[in-house]
Amino acid sequence: MNTMEKGEVKINRKEAFIEALKRGEEWAYEKLYDEYAPRIGSIAKSYLGYDDVDDVVQEVMMRIYKGIRKFRGDSKLSTWIHRIAVNVCKDILSKKKKRKEILTSFSEDEEETDYSFLAYSDDNALAETIEEINHERIMEALKKLSPENRLLIKLRDVDGLSYDEISKIMRKPIGTVKSRLHYARKKLRELIEGGTKDVGRKA
Repeated sequence: MNTMEKGEVKINRKEAFIEALKRGEEWAYEKLYDEYAPRIGSIAKSYLGYDDVDDVVQEVMMRIYKGIRKFRGDSKLSTWIHRIAVNVCKDILSKKKKRKEILTSFSEDEEETDYSFLAYSDDNALAETIEEINHERIMEALKKLSPENRLLIKLRDVDGLSYDEISKIMRKPIGTVKSRLHYARKKLRELIEGGTKDVGRKA
């Protein structure tokens, strides 16, 4: 089988999978959960800043179930799902702001979270700095970034998504994504190098 034939088979499998989701087939949703639940949870942890994200994952899955029949393939399925996850996170933050319960800290188990990815991500200008600092300072610095900036670092530096995919997920122009990511990395580096001094507001 040549490369073109392999590509066609892969596309056909994806289309068959999406059609099975639209028909509500159990095996398809089991596969969807196994493949995407960890990704959704990771996005939620990055955006919201805490680890207890089971409710977020369930809400995203419910929205996928309700909306999959309207999915027309204008973007990749993964991009569409990522966008739903971001929207759910935004809704949660919006509700908490209305109740004046804005989240500003990570969970009590934050010291167990591994942020070593920051030292190994591609095109990451923070690598040399982060290799020389301890975990606690990374955590303190990340807490001072805004949810959106944490998410940008997560999508690009951890998940390795393209700028185009991030643009579609966050519904922002590619130029804006690039500039905000540059700012997020710069701010994180400044916070780390400055000992995570209180900057008075979310970065």
